[in-house]
Amino acid sequence: MLTSNLGYPRIGENREWKKALESFWANDTTEEQLLATMKELRLNHLRVQQEQEVDLIPVGDFTLYDHVLDMAVMFGIIPKRFLQQGDTPTLSTYFAMARGSKNAQACEMTKWYNTNYHYIVPELHDAAPRLTKNAPLEAYLEAKNELGIDGKPVILGPYSFVKLAKGYEEDKLQETIQSLLPLYIQVIQELVDAGARSIQVDEPSLVTSISAREMALVTRIYEQINEAIADAPLFLQTYFDAVTFYEEVVSLPVKGIGLDFVHGGAKNLEALRTFGFPEDKVLAAGIIDGRNIWISNLRERHELVHQLEQHVAKDRLVLQPSCSLLHVPVTTKREEKLDPTLLGVLAFANEKLTELHTLKQLAAGNEAEVKEALEANDDALAALEKSGWRSGAATSHNLENKKRPQSFNERRPVQEEKWQLPLLPTTTIGSFPQTKDVRRTRSLWRKGELSTVEYERTMKSYIEKWINIQEELGLDVLVHGEFERNDMVEFFGEKLDGFAFTANGWVQSYGSRCVKPPIIYGNVSFTEPMTVAETVYAQSLTDKPVKGMLTGPVTILNWSFVRDDLPLTVIAHQIAEALTHEVTALEEAGIEMIQIDEPAIREGLPLKAEDQQEYLDWAVSAFRASCAHVKATTQIHTHMCYSEFHEMIEAIDDLDADVISIETSRSHGEMISAFEKTTYEKGIGLGVYDIHSPRVPSEEEMLNVIRRALTVLPASLFWVNPDCGLKTRAEKETVAALKNMVAAARAAREELKTKA
Repeated sequence: MLTSNLGYPRIGENREWKKALESFWANDTTEEQLLATMKELRLNHLRVQQEQEVDLIPVGDFTLYDHVLDMAVMFGIIPKRFLQQGDTPTLSTYFAMARGSKNAQACEMTKWYNTNYHYIVPELHDAAPRLTKNAPLEAYLEAKNELGIDGKPVILGPYSFVKLAKGYEEDKLQETIQSLLPLYIQVIQELVDAGARSIQVDEPSLVTSISAREMALVTRIYEQINEAIADAPLFLQTYFDAVTFYEEVVSLPVKGIGLDFVHGGAKNLEALRTFGFPEDKVLAAGIIDGRNIWISNLRERHELVHQLEQHVAKDRLVLQPSCSLLHVPVTTKREEKLDPTLLGVLAFANEKLTELHTLKQLAAGNEAEVKEALEANDDALAALEKSGWRSGAATSHNLENKKRPQSFNERRPVQEEKWQLPLLPTTTIGSFPQTKDVRRTRSLWRKGELSTVEYERTMKSYIEKWINIQEELGLDVLVHGEFERNDMVEFFGEKLDGFAFTANGWVQSYGSRCVKPPIIYGNVSFTEPMTVAETVYAQSLTDKPVKGMLTGPVTILNWSFVRDDLPLTVIAHQIAEALTHEVTALEEAGIEMIQIDEPAIREGLPLKAEDQQEYLDWAVSAFRASCAHVKATTQIHTHMCYSEFHEMIEAIDDLDADVISIETSRSHGEMISAFEKTTYEKGIGLGVYDIHSPRVPSEEEMLNVIRRALTVLPASLFWVNPDCGLKTRAEKETVAALKNMVAAARAAREELKTKA
């Protein structure tokens, strides 16, 4: 029995990856220095897995930005706006596609299935695929030549790659995949010729609600690959849920099949028991949770391995995480400040690989060799059970199905009378640039090197500065800037009971953006107001409305590592109940325009259509519960970003927010087309420019987005805003972009007056 890994965190123990990228983007290091740093990180990640005695070590899972972008560039799928005719892709081309450039808008970015990782969406419009280089081969040879590791190259499979892309007609799916198939065959053949004995081909889209027709297409794809390269050592890997067509998937002409026995594990296990498993294939079984940070119950996992052995011989069984370890931090070894009982039940990437080795030894009958590890596992789980953290009332059931007593049509006139906003009101999503000075101030205060009095004085100076800037720019609804917040989830978790925080538990969200998810280990409850002081101070500086800024219950849930002993709906309603107290505190302090952000509500949507409505029901219920008690004149805003929201327009409407802002800039206005088919009759702002790029769009560019939106949305309900918060942007570009945005809104108002 072997062990395997599907992917390793890219960022490094101390986020060296992030720092190297940002240094290069700031022109502080050269391209040669960047590539040298990245090579050392890449090799070090392989060394770690080698030391953990992983039998099948992935190579090619490392990236300079995003693995899907890597595939697009490797196949020459580069939009013309980034290349002049005859040019070949360079590192500048690569980063321009991800981040935009002076003259070209970045490619769309959206969620990787139902995770908080964002990938760069390939654009297949007029694509003429060609192989620019064999990146998996380069990774394989590097590992072999530098470290003597016979690695397992990782490739995103042809079906999933195209399904994750845009710019092709659904009825031409087969034709589109066929255009790429010769390139896949060439990549695989060259890997086989180089001696690769295992090649991981990721097809996570096989766990979505695909049709029988598409499954037949997948079968034909792999038959063609097999016809071209007989007995290619392909491991077709799925994760995040159970496969939809089990019998067809396990019958594909490949060497091995990877199935997730954690997420969707019950369905995969039942299918295995019902239909068996081919005797000529290897089963790569995902038995360790690759998406959460709790230790495994090793005795339970060993029992699962025993159940798998009833259907698959040991020599054809590979033990592995449920998915790439990209979604968890690197190691717990630097977590010195956590409660020892809590630390004892945490497992990050390295610790999960240790668990795999332990399970391999157990399966081999070597229990004596891992006796100490087993006893430590038993003791840690017992200590958590005895802690009492998870006892007591779970949640208030009276929160479910709560809703504001007045309909939007009843609230709208009283809110218009109260706020007296102009047509196409302008605002931002909440945060302003978190400069080095801002971050340094927070850091010094947290270390005790800056007094609370001086810290609060400095924070007030940042708030005052940006209230003045917003006034000068002419924005209609202002924000305080969120300078006191390190992260939109961590900030709230630190002020609520039931949360814990790591020192170095970073994971990649997109590009160099890393987040440190809180750990929900116990029951969540409100302790004291969290945002009132800063918001009230900001409001005292201006006559214009200042929005109170909160993170919604579903986003706090989805962007945390969540306890695994309660249903998600229960935890979501615990958070919602805590937020009701904060909303009340804001309202009582005179803040009656409150934004409750839910950027992560879409990413929690189950991958199978039959499971989605149940999730949407409780997610909408949790959001509504957090603000159902406010006055009719209190205007509730929410914000969502970087997901395919056209699939859940009805649920968005059911949130019953007075105003919603949704990203639309990177999707090149495609979200707008959703409103051609669906009527939306509440306030809405479709982000008119992309804040995840340093590029400053022109007034005319943003005006065109507004014009396009107004063809399908009423001007009386339309808001003008960026597509997300501005914390990652520099001050100069932020001011320049907002200046153009306000000018575009004013120009649009004049055009509407002319037409009237």
